[in-house]
Amino acid sequence: MSASRTSSSLPLPAAAVHPAAGATRLAWWAWAAAFAWLAATAWLRPLMLPDEGRYAGVALEMLRSGHWGVPLLDGMPFFHKPPLYYWIAGGAMSALGVHEWAARLPSLLAATLGACTLHHLALRWSHARHARWVLLVLLVQPLWFVGAQFANMDMLVAGCITASIALAAQAVLARERGLRWRGALLAAFAMAGLAVLAKGLIGAVLPVMVLLAWLGTLRRWRAMSLVLWLPGLALFAVITVPWFVRMQALHPGFLHYFFVVQHFERYAQSGFNNPEPLWFYPAVLVVLALPWTLWLAAAMLGTRWRAYWQRVRAEPLHLLMWLWVAVVVGFFSLPQSKLLGYVLPAVPPLAWLLADALRGLRHGARTATLVLGAVLCVGVVLAVAEFQPRTGRPFAQAWAAAQRPGEPLYFIDEYDYDLVFYAPGLPRPVVVVSDWSSPEVRRHDNWQRELAEAADFAPGPASLLESRELPARLCRPGVSWVLAPESTSRQWPVLAAVPPLHREHGSALWRLDATQPQVRQALGCR
Repeated sequence: MSASRTSSSLPLPAAAVHPAAGATRLAWWAWAAAFAWLAATAWLRPLMLPDEGRYAGVALEMLRSGHWGVPLLDGMPFFHKPPLYYWIAGGAMSALGVHEWAARLPSLLAATLGACTLHHLALRWSHARHARWVLLVLLVQPLWFVGAQFANMDMLVAGCITASIALAAQAVLARERGLRWRGALLAAFAMAGLAVLAKGLIGAVLPVMVLLAWLGTLRRWRAMSLVLWLPGLALFAVITVPWFVRMQALHPGFLHYFFVVQHFERYAQSGFNNPEPLWFYPAVLVVLALPWTLWLAAAMLGTRWRAYWQRVRAEPLHLLMWLWVAVVVGFFSLPQSKLLGYVLPAVPPLAWLLADALRGLRHGARTATLVLGAVLCVGVVLAVAEFQPRTGRPFAQAWAAAQRPGEPLYFIDEYDYDLVFYAPGLPRPVVVVSDWSSPEVRRHDNWQRELAEAADFAPGPASLLESRELPARLCRPGVSWVLAPESTSRQWPVLAAVPPLHREHGSALWRLDATQPQVRQALGCR
């Protein structure tokens, strides 16, 4: 590719190619403020079940076990996702203590990373005012704001994907103009590698798809070879390959389970949770970006719509953002299973487009929209904190206040992932009781299937107990605890014979003393 400016190059302000030192210093302050804004309400609510409790619990088990290579779910290898979230969250809990804020730190850091790299791209190749509004608009998107405070892999992979695409675009534009570009491209490959360690293959697939779509549309054929740049591929391999090779060596069958079952089958098959129609993600982005999307719709469809779309075709970065949104939304719209967090990588380019649509608005209208967006973000978090339907924290507190050392706890037909997080004295692993030999266990995408599949990598685990074996355990002298759905008392007479210590949201906690006659009679103890 020629280093000289071509006819299809992006028209740039003079300050964009070589930003002033003052602008760079201000950017660092803006990025610190972005993190502070995203983190300000991260402590307000308990972990949400199932996702936050599951992943925070796995990170805590990794920390307490000292085995930083293998993620553990109730003492069993858990290979639904790679380890990057667990490493960061476990390290945060080690340094900062075991609380919700530490569990959410990986998402907070990733959301800040995505916002900062997008802001830097705009600052370098657009102009300062547009860059400022790109950052502000992204930070007040409720989906991005709440995702930053959610302890799972969705924001972690979205932040790394955003950074990878933004850095790769920076490298392409710099290379075209004879500027230094190798550092940015190496960083782009590194971010793609971290994205793979965050959630799997989509961490590399989505950046490659977006970049190839962009460069192909621009007919930058020679630049497309950058996705196979050997130094970058070598760095990508150094980051990603060792963990996968190590897990396969320790647990034969890991690679098939991780890539075939958890990637291709989840993408192609319909037996997983949350089936939604094809239009789900477009509707989500339009609704959750209100009222900003009204201004974008006015730019796209208003009286000057022709000029808007001509500018999209003329400005490579503007085109990149539209293609970025289209690729992400299209990719995740094809499978039947859809979760809100999947579409997070489309939010940063949408914020770029929304910020661009503000150029014709008066300052007062822009400011009012910004304030309204900020209020919506905080309002959503407060609403979730107030009406959060299910958390294991009250049960952990009730158990911790009444139990004595050595008293076992049994889950019957449910498993609260976050109990290990909120009950530090809980013996590990916790015994979970169900009909594990039933074929129904693996036919549904739920906690039972997750535990059963984890047991495949730990034959004969101590944490899974068949229902028929529980009465003998409960008949042993001493006190046992049971946490189960209240409806379980219809199948287990012993739970109907003793009032629960705590009940909430359809679940209950029972204290069973095997020396009491009514307990022994209900269990049929000899």
